[in-house]
Amino acid sequence: MKAFLIGLVVAFATVGQGAEKPVAKEEPAATAGLNVGAAAAEFESDDSMIIAGGITPGKATGQEGKLRAVAVVLEKKPSGKLAIVACDILMITREWLDPVVAEIEKTTGIPSANILINCTHTHHAPSTMVVHGYGLDETFSRRVQRGIVKAVQDANANLAKEDCRFCFQLGEEKTVGQNSRMLLGDGSVFWIGPRDNFVRPTGPFDPELPVLAFRDSTDKLRALIFNHSTHSIGTRKSGVRSPSFYGLAAQELETELGGTICFLEGASGSTHNLNLTCDEMTKRIKQAVQDTLNQAKPRPVEKLAAIKRPFRFKVRNFDEAREEEAVTRYCQKYAPGHADQIIPVFRNMRKNLAPQRGQERETWLQVLRIGDVAIVGVPAEFFTQLGLDLKNRSPFRYTYIAELANDWIGYIPNQEGHKLGGYQCWTGFHSYAEPGTGERMVDEAVTMLKELAR
Repeated sequence: MKAFLIGLVVAFATVGQGAEKPVAKEEPAATAGLNVGAAAAEFESDDSMIIAGGITPGKATGQEGKLRAVAVVLEKKPSGKLAIVACDILMITREWLDPVVAEIEKTTGIPSANILINCTHTHHAPSTMVVHGYGLDETFSRRVQRGIVKAVQDANANLAKEDCRFCFQLGEEKTVGQNSRMLLGDGSVFWIGPRDNFVRPTGPFDPELPVLAFRDSTDKLRALIFNHSTHSIGTRKSGVRSPSFYGLAAQELETELGGTICFLEGASGSTHNLNLTCDEMTKRIKQAVQDTLNQAKPRPVEKLAAIKRPFRFKVRNFDEAREEEAVTRYCQKYAPGHADQIIPVFRNMRKNLAPQRGQERETWLQVLRIGDVAIVGVPAEFFTQLGLDLKNRSPFRYTYIAELANDWIGYIPNQEGHKLGGYQCWTGFHSYAEPGTGERMVDEAVTMLKELAR
């Protein structure tokens, strides 16, 4: 139900330095030997499938755009290969992704540590997880698995037989999104309901929009990856399945620019759009990517590298009475027409989590290096402040977050976010890791980035 929506592409553009086409002898030594392949595979879906993204099961009639797995495979000898994949789904756990990674490694030879699978976090695709008041659609989830494997296999088979150029530019888009955890007049943190009682945002917004572009020797765009940090919510047509504004922008840019366009969702656990239409957001993201691409400059790629490690965390301990009071107070005041449906959903999630309090869990952290650009894969809806902290502490000047990568363990707030409370911090399947997990993730990712830099 719409009222319950949760919180509701470094362009590889090689611009010629003159009228002549680039030739191999003009390539910097560090760029020679970079091969690029890209492909997309569509996920079939239909109106019978439960739509993820709300508190209760959603339904959709029809579809706009495509729901896809978009894969970019990079090869640099002797470094090896990297595979970067984006999926137009809300999120998915390692239970479903680990077998996919194993199949990709087996059929392409790309090491599992070098495979990053990110979710674009569209709130308008069939469900691929158990969360809130509904489960996953097994048929669609298996199609997602097959689609990811096919996209990477095809991208690997499409690796250019000639050297490609990597171009990069860091742009920004300040208007598509904002910190949406607004402090309200009564001390609550905004989730849903009236928007006439805002005092101030409780955290930052990250406007950075890096564009990584890969072009062949004829200057043709083979692949482009862009990254931005706002929840993917909104459709052009009401009540349809959709990749939302980032996915729509990527697909339209493919038509206009050529090549394959891949969007990586950044650290957006506390960032949403509260004012713009999906159509307007799509236009603004497209323009920002195009403007950034036009400024992109060639950069050397001395090596490709990746590290992927297990990360352990615990299920939080929680006070049932305090959690019940927080959910009930907010919903009765700010969502009175829906409180009777929302409150029991959270109560039931806590009931299921209660026996698991203090139990240890294991997930993945991953860091990738493309020359002097680093990408950090985190398995959660990562609060923006944590993403900024990680960027600021990274030894790589150009560091970007791909959240919901390789697994999903819910929202990961920073400590201050936990103190303030609000929907993203209420205990449930959507948020169950103990406070401090985010800070430990940042520490470990920084350690991995330092290793990667060496």
